[in-house]
Amino acid sequence: MSTNGPVIFIICADPAITRGCIREVISTGGQYQLRLAGSAEQARQIFPRTRPAAIFLDESAVYSEQRGDTLCSVIPLLTEFAPVVVAAAPERQFEMASLAASGEVDFVARTEPFLPVVAGLLERRLRSADAPAEHLIAFPGEEPGGDFGEILRHEVNNPLTGILGNAELLLARRNRLPAATVTRLETIAELAVRLRETVRRLSNAWEARNDHVRSA
Repeated sequence: MSTNGPVIFIICADPAITRGCIREVISTGGQYQLRLAGSAEQARQIFPRTRPAAIFLDESAVYSEQRGDTLCSVIPLLTEFAPVVVAAAPERQFEMASLAASGEVDFVARTEPFLPVVAGLLERRLRSADAPAEHLIAFPGEEPGGDFGEILRHEVNNPLTGILGNAELLLARRNRLPAATVTRLETIAELAVRLRETVRRLSNAWEARNDHVRSA
């Protein structure tokens, strides 16, 4: 575990999953700092002192009868700090769809082997964050439509999340696949990440332009 590099927060109340996630992240070979928290609330208290570059959230760290916390209520509070890779029961994928469409959340079904998928997504998140934007995004001069950014996120990010998640599931079994297949899957995953980042920048730039037009 490195003492330098970007910080990955592992938010999980299950010790076995926490240990497995640490092992998988280390196996990627990246120079990351790993920080642990047993609940989303505990992590948010630490973030101002140690800001994360990426977050893994296991559903075991969320649900609280006393506080009424749910994945949908907690995740937006975490994405204020960094992108979130969330692992939850497969049946929760539908309720996560709108969050995944934001481009700040990756959903991983909590079925074995899911931790290699989590580690792969965290690594790709950090790599895409380090990649410089190649050019500024320009828009045509017509009056902007206010809902374009939201439409773009929903219509493009939803299928991209499925493409990336399925590619990572297959890559988790790379030792059983031919080398050429692994290479193609890596290419699919990399291109999906690049497209998602482009969508995020387009959407943010469009919304910023709308805000400027409204305030003018």
